[in-house]
Amino acid sequence: MAEESKAVLITGCSSGIGHETARHLAGGGWKVYATARRTEAIEDLRETGCETLALDVTSEDSMRAAVAAVEEAEGAVGALVNNAGYSQSGAVEEVPMEQVRRQFETNVFGLLRMCQLVLPGMRRAGTGRIVNISSMGGRLTFPGGGIYHATKHAVEALSDAMRFEVAGFGVRVVVIEPGLIKTRFGEAAVDSMEGAIDDSGPYGKFNGKVAEMTAGAYEGGALARLGAGPEAVAKTIERAISVRRPRTRYKVTASARLALMQRRLVSDRMWDRAMRTQFPRPGA
Repeated sequence: MAEESKAVLITGCSSGIGHETARHLAGGGWKVYATARRTEAIEDLRETGCETLALDVTSEDSMRAAVAAVEEAEGAVGALVNNAGYSQSGAVEEVPMEQVRRQFETNVFGLLRMCQLVLPGMRRAGTGRIVNISSMGGRLTFPGGGIYHATKHAVEALSDAMRFEVAGFGVRVVVIEPGLIKTRFGEAAVDSMEGAIDDSGPYGKFNGKVAEMTAGAYEGGALARLGAGPEAVAKTIERAISVRRPRTRYKVTASARLALMQRRLVSDRMWDRAMRTQFPRPGA
C-alpha cells in the first residue's frame, strides 16, 4: 500500500464554491491543487498557499495532465472535489442540443472522467475521498431547469453506484447537496438563455418568468434568506474529507433542507400544483 496522500484536487476554482473551498482548505493546512481552465483566473489562490493547475473538464488531455501532475508530486490524489459546473436554463423543448451536450460534458461527463482518472491511484494507496458537488436540484425539479436538473440527477446516480463499487478499496464517495448559494450561479443561469432561446415562441412568457425568478432568488427573494455564502459549502467539504466515516450526503443551507423535505412529503401532482402558483404554465 502506498503512503496516504493529503493532496486535494478541486475543479472549477475560478469563482464561487470552488474558489472559496480552495482558499478555505489551504488556510486550514491542506495541500490544495486549485484548477481552472485559465490559471490566470486563480492566480490569487497561489497567495493563500494553493498550487494552481490548468484543467478543463471538457478536455481529455487537460484532465489527464492535471491528474498526472498531482500524482507525480504527491503519489496519488488524496481527495477529489468535483465542483466544476453551471446551470443551463430554459424549457426543455427549446434548449439547443449543442447547449444540452455542453451542459452534460461539463456537469456529468467531466465529473465522471475525473473520477475514473484518480481512482487507480487511490486504489493503489488504499484510501481516498471523492466529493461530488450535486445540488438540491439533484433530487427535485423546478420547471425551466430540466437540463440542469438532469445532470445533477445523473451525479447522484453515479455517486450512489461508485460509493458501493469503490468502498472495498478504501475510497469514500460523498455527495454535497447545496441549496441556494450566493454566488454568480444565478446570473450565469440567466445568461445561458440569452441569444439561444426564442423569447417570442410558445415558451416565451414562461422562459421570461424563469429568468426573472432565477435572478430574483439570488437577489433577495424568499429563498435567498434561507441560503448562504460559498463558505458554508467549503466548511462542509472539509468535514467530508476529514472525518473517518463521512455521511453519504450532506445538505447545505436551510433552503436545501426545507425544499427536499417538502418534495419528499408531496405527490408528483401536488408538486405540479405548487409549481403552477409560481410559474406560468406554457400553453394554458
